[in-house]
Amino acid sequence: MSRTEHPPHRRRARRSAFAAGALAGAFAITLSTLGMASANDDPGTLARVDNPYVGADVYVNPEWSARAAAEPGGSAIANEPTGVWLDRIAAIEGVNGGMGLRDHLDEAVEQAGGSPLVFQVVIYNLPGRDCSALASNGELGATEIDRYKTEYIDVIADILREYENEANLRVSAVIEIDSLPNLVTNVSPRPTATPQCDTMKANGNYVEGVSYALSELGSVGNVYNYIDAGHYGWIGWDDNFGASADLFHQTATHGEATVDDVHGFIVNTANYGPTTEPHYSINDSINGTSVRQSTWVDWNRYVDNQSFAQGFRQELVSTGFNSNIGMLIDTSRNGWGGSDRPAGPGPRTDVNAYVEGSRVDGRIHAGNWCNQAGAGLGERPTAAPASGIDAYVWIKPPGESDGASREIPNDEGKGFDRMCDPTYQGNPRNNNNPSGALPDAPLSGHWFSAQFQELLDNAYPPL
Repeated sequence: MSRTEHPPHRRRARRSAFAAGALAGAFAITLSTLGMASANDDPGTLARVDNPYVGADVYVNPEWSARAAAEPGGSAIANEPTGVWLDRIAAIEGVNGGMGLRDHLDEAVEQAGGSPLVFQVVIYNLPGRDCSALASNGELGATEIDRYKTEYIDVIADILREYENEANLRVSAVIEIDSLPNLVTNVSPRPTATPQCDTMKANGNYVEGVSYALSELGSVGNVYNYIDAGHYGWIGWDDNFGASADLFHQTATHGEATVDDVHGFIVNTANYGPTTEPHYSINDSINGTSVRQSTWVDWNRYVDNQSFAQGFRQELVSTGFNSNIGMLIDTSRNGWGGSDRPAGPGPRTDVNAYVEGSRVDGRIHAGNWCNQAGAGLGERPTAAPASGIDAYVWIKPPGESDGASREIPNDEGKGFDRMCDPTYQGNPRNNNNPSGALPDAPLSGHWFSAQFQELLDNAYPPL
């Protein structure tokens, strides 16, 4: 539909939880938060603030909002802010009559109404994208780095520059989810290696592409780059943790990129790991046995995303990132509420019984990522919820599929991944456990009504 046919956005009568977060930053005012310094010596452009989410509303995508509101019970969350995904070149101008990047930015300026507003955009189109997950493969082949730069990143950066002097607009750019961690965990000689990930490590195009995105988008004065950093169930182990931080720093200082182009990192993007585990911690032990020795934790250093994000932030700073970087946590589908949610700690008879009875994470394995059965909406988007955390965000729009549960021919470059098949019994990347995926799922990014309804039913905090 045309720009004028988009459903009108109704301003919320209340300020969002993000705006309420201004209180958290009230005692950390700097020249930049007051807009007294320029990002690029242009008096029309305010300098970046320490935390873009504090004191600001966040963009509500009217297309997602309309789909959510059309679902039974969906009006309860239809005005929550979600990320806008640019998952192919055509998405920049809009596909199938939908909104393109300029349309969204125009709408964001309108929603801002003279007050600060964060626009969240996902940069997601690397060559050889998602080398370990076929469901979200992209349109660009492993060697098409030049197309990525000229037809994708350059075009996005040029459009964003058109809005650089919108003093109240802050652009939070989530950079290439599920990319760099693959170069640590899913390459030879590890048993989890894939030929596609070996190729992307060898040709260097993940590092080249991410560094180029950082430098180009980072040159736009009101853009805040957040690199995707996986999650605790991926890089929380000792042999992944430091190696991932080192790779991120290498990437952020490759080509023309610098650490100043990185405002922070995001964890759990489009995933299901809980923000916090309320009933047990990594420091617990049962009869002298650490929970790290349990089958579920399996020697990981972390049991939830918030502790991981805070710990990984310290590791990143130690490698050379700026000390004021902030972390985002995608909480869109990690609530795990409903009748199966534990009300307290598990029995202390042995370490496995304790962890299994305590954990709110309802997945069969922490490596499961596709359309997880039993999941619920997580914490609502909120600014500055904890130390080092810039915001809880809904980057993955609830109700959009992770991947098809069967092979579906398409022109979007998206393959069929057995991890989205509810009958699949797993692979080395999830320790050969069942996938835990819902049946009858559409292609990734397409609307999945049954999942949306389950997310509503299992929301925690409850709606």
